[in-house]
Amino acid sequence: MSIRHALLALLSEGPKYGLQLRQEFEARTGEVWPLNVGQVYTTLQRLERDSLVESDGAEDGPQTQKGFRITGDGEAELAAWLLTPPDLSSPPRDELVIKVLIAAQLPGVDARQVAQAHRRYLVQLMQEWTRLKEYAADRDLGFGLAVDAELFRLDAVVRWLDAADGRIKRASLERLDADRAPLPKLPRKAVVRP
Repeated sequence: MSIRHALLALLSEGPKYGLQLRQEFEARTGEVWPLNVGQVYTTLQRLERDSLVESDGAEDGPQTQKGFRITGDGEAELAAWLLTPPDLSSPPRDELVIKVLIAAQLPGVDARQVAQAHRRYLVQLMQEWTRLKEYAADRDLGFGLAVDAELFRLDAVVRWLDAADGRIKRASLERLDADRAPLPKLPRKAVVRP
């Protein structure tokens, strides 16, 4: 998730303070991704360093809040980010995928059991997200969209686990068949008669 670009998007609506940006970010993302206020200020400092935002410079005392606004360069960066697809050309390092890949190649480990244990957990998690969706999704567009995204992501992982389980089962059956196959007959030695 690009906090940098999310903050630029919020600042494109007009000048805001750091704490205000944190609150608006959380509200607009359905309060699914809490944001540390320190992370907001660190990101704002970097954006200011890169000339993508400007501050009003009002940081005279502990009670004074520093306001930020987006620059023309910041608006151009935001517009480019919104229209640029994320790089999904290589698979992410997913801990679950790595576990199943390793389990499938470890002697004495039932990789299907590993896949099924994670599948059960993910289905339970999907049920919890579905209950949340039924409760609040109609009242909060951001939350509803975030929950839908999570449900689709979890569904895809469950489908991958099902496919992995089937592939592991077929591979183990093929190994069993190969172990049961009769050994090929060795050619007889040719007997030379005088």
